[in-house]
Amino acid sequence: MTSNAITTFNYFSAPPDGSRPYNRLYTDSTTEGKPSRNWIQEPHELQVEDVRGKEELYKLDNAGFQYGREASKHASFLNDDEIEREYYSESIDLIKRVTGATRVVVFDHTLRRRRPGEAGDNPQKRQPVSQAHVDQTPAAAIARVHRHLPPTEAPALLRKRFQIINLWRPISHPAEDWPLALCDYRSVDFEKDLVPVALLYPDREGETFGVKYNPNHQWKYLKGMTPEEFVLIKCSDSIEDGSVARLTPHTAFQDPSTPEGAPPRESIELRALVFYD
Repeated sequence: MTSNAITTFNYFSAPPDGSRPYNRLYTDSTTEGKPSRNWIQEPHELQVEDVRGKEELYKLDNAGFQYGREASKHASFLNDDEIEREYYSESIDLIKRVTGATRVVVFDHTLRRRRPGEAGDNPQKRQPVSQAHVDQTPAAAIARVHRHLPPTEAPALLRKRFQIINLWRPISHPAEDWPLALCDYRSVDFEKDLVPVALLYPDREGETFGVKYNPNHQWKYLKGMTPEEFVLIKCSDSIEDGSVARLTPHTAFQDPSTPEGAPPRESIELRALVFYD
């Protein structure tokens, strides 16, 4: 049985001075003391729907996300080297089987363990992100291909369809605490709702999409997702003719139906370049 809840989603509002919006990550000596962002977080109360039992209605090409069930062989998720050695290869196989892609290149992963009372900006202690966002703009997606693949290969790969897809799953226990919500792409106005936001690292720059409030947004989640379940999240797609979903905004949210005493959320997401012949 599915259920709906009313919860708070945090949206993007542009900097009041009209400047280019940015997020600053992992400050160093040259950026210490500067604001971590210059835009405004704008909370709105919206409905979020539990889609358990009708997961098959939501696919990468219509909604921008797709649920599935397949336990990972890797189970500890404590050591980055082991994750790269063991979890990456099985995840590449999973993404290929679900999407039909011919080549998948995982370029990073993030472990998130909610630690109440701690800041979430430590790269070794990443916490769930309670802000609607998309990980890459189209320009940033192309830059990722050039960054992670040899210059002899990137141009040919970019002439065909490519995507950036995240593989997200809970680890250790079900994600009842601060679960992940996804916004159905069919309810998103690509031109009006999404704003490029510079992502400033000490040594380079990326670009994400901030998401402006739209009362038409349809937010979904899979209540009580277990470590045996996963969701593929489309962050970018080179098909831009309107025939498929290009992306899906996503965010962690506080579920008012979370049982008292539920353990803090733990999850892993892999981010992958996905190519097709």
